[in-house]
Amino acid sequence: MAKFFGNLNLVVTVGVVLALAIMLGLDAESFGGTAACIKMTFVWLHVFMGVLWIGLLYYLNFVQVPTMPSIPAEQKGAITGHIAPRVFWYFRYAALWTVITGLVVAWNGGFLVSALSLAEPGKVRLIGVGMWMALIMAFNVWFIIWPAQKKILGIVEATAEEKAVAAPRALFASRTNLLLSIGMLYAMSAANVLVAS
Repeated sequence: MAKFFGNLNLVVTVGVVLALAIMLGLDAESFGGTAACIKMTFVWLHVFMGVLWIGLLYYLNFVQVPTMPSIPAEQKGAITGHIAPRVFWYFRYAALWTVITGLVVAWNGGFLVSALSLAEPGKVRLIGVGMWMALIMAFNVWFIIWPAQKKILGIVEATAEEKAVAAPRALFASRTNLLLSIGMLYAMSAANVLVAS
């Protein structure tokens, strides 16, 4: 068992196989044809990527950033040199794939344009509000947080002054994403409850 659970790739692969077994076994009626299968697969991928993205956002804001000042200077390199770069790789690509799969879900559902234009009342408008919040958050990840973090973590060459400027910029964008995520999660979950009822 230790060998199995010690292998991340194997655990993820078995998890995907389990999900497929649930989809095709217990939830086969949702897969009435190729189009339905594609829709459900993209919904699943959207939720998976969204959980990964927001989970890492919360890890960074609730755990890593508040803890860093209390870590002795000689130990910070373990975080900044090894853990944080990997966190930010998953963080930014989870953001990207959450947006891509979300756009595909909205397109497949026939409400992409009406959601983004906030044209329809009810669930589609709620989804649209959530989509705009997620788009702003993804922009922050790729164009504010990541460029600043590359300087802070020493991935790109930066002076001490450039790092000092980058740190509050990254924090501001990250906390903006935290703030937006709370409303975004409400909009998306409430819209899906309205869909079900």
